[in-house]
Amino acid sequence: MPSQLPVVPLATSLQENRNYGEKWDNGHDEWLSDEPELESDLHRDQIDLLLRLMRWYWRHRDDIYFSGNTTVYFDPDQRTNRNFRGPDLYVVFGAAKRNRNSWMVWKEGNKYPDVVIELLSDSTAKTDRTTKKVLYQNEWHVQNYFWFHPETKEFQGFTLVQGQYQIIQPNNQGHLWSDQMGVYLGIHSGEMLRLFTDTGVLIPTEAEEARSRQEIVQQQMEQERSQKERAQQREQIAQQQIVEERSLKEAAQQREQIAQQQIVEERSQKERAQAIAEQERQRAEQLAARLRKMGLDPDDI
Repeated sequence: MPSQLPVVPLATSLQENRNYGEKWDNGHDEWLSDEPELESDLHRDQIDLLLRLMRWYWRHRDDIYFSGNTTVYFDPDQRTNRNFRGPDLYVVFGAAKRNRNSWMVWKEGNKYPDVVIELLSDSTAKTDRTTKKVLYQNEWHVQNYFWFHPETKEFQGFTLVQGQYQIIQPNNQGHLWSDQMGVYLGIHSGEMLRLFTDTGVLIPTEAEEARSRQEIVQQQMEQERSQKERAQQREQIAQQQIVEERSLKEAAQQREQIAQQQIVEERSQKERAQAIAEQERQRAEQLAARLRKMGLDPDDI
């Protein structure tokens, strides 16, 4: 980013500055930001991602202001043509969450950003590592300062200790802790700078969380569908077992009926045989009686 904005004539008061054209927003009573476009799609996407993450993560907070690629005016005489910088992204705690065109320190209770993140590029890296670092340390007293190169993935962080920046040491995952934001910053999957909770969990954007919730709902629906299918399968198996048991019982009953029929038939056959034998015995006795009446011995015949 350029080190300063186009210069307008010096003014003795804030009201005089309002007369120099389009840079003043009368509706919001503040000076408009004059920051240039970010240098590449990667830079723009990275800033947009971080802003979306913060917006969603702090959605229930109304005392945090954060912005990207807007100007911070900090001239002690409240002049807007000198003493200004445009951090790629900055966070101010204890500030009302509302739309702003820029951050004018004297209109914000003389508060400076608590956290600044700069995206390095070939044209800004030297300034970000030197001039801005000195400014953020000595004048703004920014508590946490980070820089990240979206292309080379250079990533560094500093915390202000007794007025001097100390390097923030990475954890085992290479993430840097921000004691101001209460989160880690780290490169996710070797690509983009992301935010992580104090336990190392990736902080999602609103869209990612919605997608995750939808996936959970889909998984629950799949589980319920699977459970229902398994219950139906168990019911089918139980019904099949009932049918098989009924078939086995019917087969056993049929076998029992057949056995009973066989017993009845055998008894009938035996009874018929006995009846025939009795008839033959009776005929033999009758014949013997007639023979004896005729004076014949049946045994001799």
